[in-house]
Amino acid sequence: MIELYTAATPNGHKISIALEELGLDYRVHALDLAAKDQKRPEFLQINPNGRIPAIIDHDNDDFAVFESGAILIYLAEKTGKLLPNDIKGRTQVMQWLMFQMSGVGPMMGQANVFYRYFPKKIPEAIERYQNEGRRLFEVLNQQLAQHSFLAGENYSIADIATWPWVNIHEWSGVAIDGLPHLQRWLAQIAQRPAVQRGMQIPQPNVETPEEKAARICHMVTR
Repeated sequence: MIELYTAATPNGHKISIALEELGLDYRVHALDLAAKDQKRPEFLQINPNGRIPAIIDHDNDDFAVFESGAILIYLAEKTGKLLPNDIKGRTQVMQWLMFQMSGVGPMMGQANVFYRYFPKKIPEAIERYQNEGRRLFEVLNQQLAQHSFLAGENYSIADIATWPWVNIHEWSGVAIDGLPHLQRWLAQIAQRPAVQRGMQIPQPNVETPEEKAARICHMVTR
């Protein structure tokens, strides 16, 4: 049994989607980011950085893992799925996973904050992060013009990591017009039953404006 500590953000959805895709048994602990559950001492014992998501694997000596990319790799290695064993295939997945972790997530997170929630509208900041988000989407589109998925012809943790961030492109004010391969990939993954189930974890609820602001600001982290 895996304990999943999460919230309804793209980073959180990465792990709930992966758990659903892998068919692993897990129990959900929904953290209230507005109430700063992620900063409570009991959670900081799991993730000293005070961010979601995090897991505890009770089948592996109560092993705790934090950082969404590290969790995805751990779960893939645990099950032998969604990550190739050969060095070239594995590296293909890893480089696109790192592309998300270092680029797509942080840039889209900043676009969210400056476009939606920063108390003062700073056009230069909004333009900078939206333009960089669009540039990264163009890189993804070019890759997907040649391959079914980001790391080749097989669905992998690279796709699981990236899809939730691309999926919020409208909220971030980043257009995907003129990117047909990215659009195809986005729609294709949205049809996967495990993705649909994972996107409902934790169960949606009605947020106050303050709760929504806290959640979106949390998206800035990758």
